[in-house]
Amino acid sequence: MKTTYKIAFLLFTSLFLLQSCQKDEDDIAAPKSLEIQNFVWKGMNQYYLWQSDVPNLADDKFKNQTELNTFLNGYTPESLFEALRVDKSIDRFSWIVNDYVALEQSFQGTTKNDGVDFGLSYKPGSTTEIFGYVRYIIPGSDAATKAIKRGDMFTGVNGTQLTASNYQTLLLNAESYTLNLADYNGTTIVSNGKSVALTKTTLNENPIFITKVIETGGKKIGYLMYNGFFANYDTQLNDAFGSLKSQGITDLVLDLRYNGGGSVQTATRLASMITGQFKGKVFAKQQWNKKVEAYFSTNNPDALKNFFTDKIESTPINSLNLTKVYIITTKSTASASELVINGLKPFINVVQIGDVTTGKNVGSITLYDSPTFQKENVNPSHKYAMQPLVLKIVNADGFGDYQSGLTPTFQQAETISTFGVLGDVNEPLLSLAIGKITGTKKEVPAAKGKTFEFFKDGKSIRGFRNDMYLETVPEGLLKSL
Repeated sequence: MKTTYKIAFLLFTSLFLLQSCQKDEDDIAAPKSLEIQNFVWKGMNQYYLWQSDVPNLADDKFKNQTELNTFLNGYTPESLFEALRVDKSIDRFSWIVNDYVALEQSFQGTTKNDGVDFGLSYKPGSTTEIFGYVRYIIPGSDAATKAIKRGDMFTGVNGTQLTASNYQTLLLNAESYTLNLADYNGTTIVSNGKSVALTKTTLNENPIFITKVIETGGKKIGYLMYNGFFANYDTQLNDAFGSLKSQGITDLVLDLRYNGGGSVQTATRLASMITGQFKGKVFAKQQWNKKVEAYFSTNNPDALKNFFTDKIESTPINSLNLTKVYIITTKSTASASELVINGLKPFINVVQIGDVTTGKNVGSITLYDSPTFQKENVNPSHKYAMQPLVLKIVNADGFGDYQSGLTPTFQQAETISTFGVLGDVNEPLLSLAIGKITGTKKEVPAAKGKTFEFFKDGKSIRGFRNDMYLETVPEGLLKSL
């Protein structure tokens, strides 16, 4: 199957390249100085979701490679990639990297990380100055050994105030730094004179953060806080569901408040763990650009569908067979997390608790500089790769227009002053979910504490921690090409 797929994929790629840029037989290669730019243009021309909306990506834009080379000569790989994207209000999430090894590791939860998962908000009354707040500490990290915890705030790095223009340089580029801690004084965020020195190490984050059973009000409530759709943890996720199932839970609270997304395959498996009674039914459908859609609509429409399943490879999935699930969300809940919510809605009752989600209904694939844009036979002279948006994803009912976010059934914003302890029954969002399950909370509690204007979070500014992606391109590229 794999060999047939690779051969067929190569044929598919060749067909597109012939359509995209007609070449003379003696004029088929870009010069060495433009090989990365050449890869960027051709990959975007073939796969970019909005290819038909970008004039410089038109199939007939260049008569031959020489004309294309002339165009490419004015760009760096990064500036070309940006120039070939549609308006950023439409495409908020495509990106390019110069090290695909780090990219691949990040998709499995491995990063250079100090262990502080944080959010960023504007200081009260400011449109430029921002501050950070700790959401959780990753076990086994440098931060786990330091005096820093959930709810702590910081305004600066190495004595420099964080702003909307310098936060990436201060927080992402340094291997080690000092966070300048702060407090809310009732009016604004002010330094408290304390600081903590942190060092980034190669860190493997297990996304299964908390698993427990809460017995209250005659219910056995399973609680799972899940922080990233990393496929190499799918077996452990399945084991967590097996444990909840063996304890006879009656209800499930799935906490995705800080989950920025990840693998579409993992999202499909998670949905199958929650349910189990819908094997073989469509969980989600992918919508690609016109060229890809035309091919698959004729040759293999099912290749662009994701189906509920009962196995992870050959391992049976531990399904709960639920008809209702409670899912906690915030503004940081994105992509594959939103896919789980939207994909389940045609089949079971999804009770969403918390805040409106990010609104990422589009997905990407990793493109490498190779004849097939896959990792095999990749160009050894550089490590550039692209993660362009290539698909929009909809549920079985065809709904996928949630670019403004998914609105909760019961809305309650998380506030720093009332964070609470994650997994504790008194933590506000979990408490609300428990109250809805047991019927002890008829109304949504009034928001307590100061609410600050959300800016970004640590996962979204890293890009690759706030994505929805396919690990392989769809199968079904047949010899009929």
